Amino acid sequence: MSIPKFSNIPNSFHAELKKRVYDYFDEVGKSTTGNYNLFIKAVILMVIFLFTYIHLVFFTPNVFWQVMESILLGGVVAAIGFNVMHDGAHGSFSKYKWVNTLAAFSLNMLGGNSFMWNMKHNVIHHAYTNVDGVDDDINIQPWMRMSSTQKRYKMHKYQHLYFWILYSLLYIFWIFVLDYQKYFKSKIGTMQLKSMTIKDHVVFWAFKLFHLFIFVGLPIYMVGFESWIISFLIFTLVAGFVLSIVFQLAHTVEHTSFPMPNEVTGKLDDEWAVHQLKTTANFATKNKLVSWLVGGLNFQIEHHLFPKISHVHYPAISK
Repeated sequence: MSIPKFSNIPNSFHAELKKRVYDYFDEVGKSTTGNYNLFIKAVILMVIFLFTYIHLVFFTPNVFWQVMESILLGGVVAAIGFNVMHDGAHGSFSKYKWVNTLAAFSLNMLGGNSFMWNMKHNVIHHAYTNVDGVDDDINIQPWMRMSSTQKRYKMHKYQHLYFWILYSLLYIFWIFVLDYQKYFKSKIGTMQLKSMTIKDHVVFWAFKLFHLFIFVGLPIYMVGFESWIISFLIFTLVAGFVLSIVFQLAHTVEHTSFPMPNEVTGKLDDEWAVHQLKTTANFATKNKLVSWLVGGLNFQIEHHLFPKISHVHYPAISK
């Protein structure tokens, strides 16, 4: 599929919305980036991660605490992704570029790759949300059918039963399979990757090796293979399930749309901002604990319309 285009509309909804939102920030005298609450949360999450990792690897807790801490580690890794990496990758964590780069780099530390994420998430997903054949986030074929435009197989009749397994495998599949597929094919779905610099290649391989050492080699050496595999599977399955559920609640629910471009013109029916409204959903926006844990991604509409505004401001601009 060729890259679709959006309709150009004079006096667009998006232009008026942007004006109102940025007028709000001017009136209250606040920056659009993160504040001290976000920085404190980032420190809390990082401390919990480091403490849990160190205790699991170097202090060998009994089986009960091993399981509990592995579950906690999976949840914290997902929370770091939602709160630290995600804002950093969008340039909204801090007003300082180097801080955003550092926050985004947390993904590399956890086994992913910030270059691939930027292309897959910031460039493709945020532009062509829920467009089958372009948005890689809804491509789980042939295992699951995420939109009516995708081919239907007999097993999809039961996907509401087995999705638990597939969702849980997201994280481990992402870091050990999908990143490498993108790297060697130089493609994300149908979209060509932009050229990687020498630095991009070095970062990709250096941090993949670092991740293998920190999460595979060192733990096996310290606690043995059996204890490691139990913790590693629990941790990655929990992280994968949490990541998947939050991502899917935002886009693949009953009232979201899956628009397709006109076959002749290649254009989508709506302007970009209206397209985002139709393909995105909020959830649990009144639950402060959920908002804190998922980095404001329950305000998914606000995030898609204003990805460069930190999630700490979403409750305010949603009004």
